[in-house]
Amino acid sequence: MYGFLRYHPSRTRRRSAAQVSAAFTHRRVLIIYLGLMAGMFLSALDQMIVATALPTIVGELGGLDYYSWVVTAYLLSGTVTPPLFGKLGDMYGRRIVYQAAVAIFLLGSLMAGLAPGMIELVIARGVQGVGAGGLATSAFAIIGDVVPARQRGRYIGYMGSVWAVASVVGPLVGGFIVDNVSWRWVFLVNLPIGAVVLAVVAVVLKLPPVHRPAKLDIGGAVLLMSGVSLVLLALLQVERGGPAAWRTVPFLASAAAGAALLAAFVRWEAAAEEPLLPLRLFRIRIFSVCAALGLATGSAFFGTVVFLPLFLQVVTGVSATNSGLLLLPLTAGIVAGSAGSGRLITATGRYRLYPIAGGICTVIGMALLSVMQGGTSPLVISGTMLLAGLGFGMILQTSLLAVQNGVDHGDLGVATSSTQFFRLMGGSFGVAVFGSILNIRLATELPARLPAATVAEVGGEVTRLLQSPTAIRALAPEVAAGVAAALEASIQTIFLLTVPLTILCVIFGFLLDEIPLRETLGGRGETPRRTESGEAPG
Repeated sequence: MYGFLRYHPSRTRRRSAAQVSAAFTHRRVLIIYLGLMAGMFLSALDQMIVATALPTIVGELGGLDYYSWVVTAYLLSGTVTPPLFGKLGDMYGRRIVYQAAVAIFLLGSLMAGLAPGMIELVIARGVQGVGAGGLATSAFAIIGDVVPARQRGRYIGYMGSVWAVASVVGPLVGGFIVDNVSWRWVFLVNLPIGAVVLAVVAVVLKLPPVHRPAKLDIGGAVLLMSGVSLVLLALLQVERGGPAAWRTVPFLASAAAGAALLAAFVRWEAAAEEPLLPLRLFRIRIFSVCAALGLATGSAFFGTVVFLPLFLQVVTGVSATNSGLLLLPLTAGIVAGSAGSGRLITATGRYRLYPIAGGICTVIGMALLSVMQGGTSPLVISGTMLLAGLGFGMILQTSLLAVQNGVDHGDLGVATSSTQFFRLMGGSFGVAVFGSILNIRLATELPARLPAATVAEVGGEVTRLLQSPTAIRALAPEVAAGVAAALEASIQTIFLLTVPLTILCVIFGFLLDEIPLRETLGGRGETPRRTESGEAPG
């Protein structure tokens, strides 16, 4: 039947959960973990590393029309592929799928490093994104295979810290490489690191053979990828065109086609024998709550990380490098929140408290960011970002642990990948929506804050003044001040809109069921067992 590929593995003897657990000594788990962390670092780093290198890349290769697509291609493919890799891991085994993801990522890196033009670079970034989606998903699922849930908290916490650190230091690394070597090494530097990851996984990671007859849901994957891509493209139209884009044919066509394809995806999955995203998982309350938590957290987190550097460079007037340094408190908070809550979860076996506490921290942190001004003390800015980072860190890793503990082991891969998918989808939609809001606000704020003579000089097209931070600082003092004031008010609106999202995180934390973390590999959360509706049996 169209849309499915049948898999018939050979029949081999299963090893018990106790045998699997015994096969992984603490030393061996640490070696595996280091390899997975390196892969996770590559995946997360490339989400942000291109940001500071992109102006130089465009200057050398040309093709300004494709500027945003260098980022968008990576984000699109990296958002929609995790469920596919999760399903492949359940079918064929996590090791071979993880190795394939690393190989695809390295191929995309090589293509990007050697790209002769912008179109070729955009294609290469799409290939990279496919591999990156598999890297993150497979890494978290492998941790679920080799570490019992009770001990998994600190491992997932450290893994989440690596992801957060890489996302924030990416712009710093990209700027350093561009200034000292060549922009091509932004991509080529992945090759030696990826080779080490492949070697570690090949030598150390020995998982029991998988013999699960299943079908690969190609039709569902195509519908999901196409639907999400078209909806994101519609939002990007608004981001680039401002308020007028809402009434354009490209926006309306993309939005309508994307919504129709996503509706078709839901119907397809309901009828599929081996669905890419099993809808029955949504009847498990823990999974449903964590999916919603991932959407809200991803939107707020990526909205913060993407727009904070712009605020710092234009409004407060610091350099690109210094803006990266000012983001370090956010990174430190994420690391402390993720790793600290992971260790406490391991010690106590309880996790529900941390999304609630983390949500409260992010509510306060984002509310404070929404009133931040150009003259705000760097110490106050750092303290605010540290508080927000603590909150994000506590939320990011706990939701993943709760899902892995709340589903059957046979669904571990697809549940893990789906959790990652909703978080990345929240980030993708959040950045697109916030970017659209930024342009809409600037269209109002710039004419109101710029000298009338300047508005007349540019023929009313005030957005032409929105160039690089260096170019803005080179404008006449009154013009530069007007642009900075307009950006300050517009970005404050974005931070204010993240507050309701973080309030939702607190609410979802209260709705999250807490079941005891299992002490062994395999199975599902231990007694008291939950029904698919999330209730304890009476």
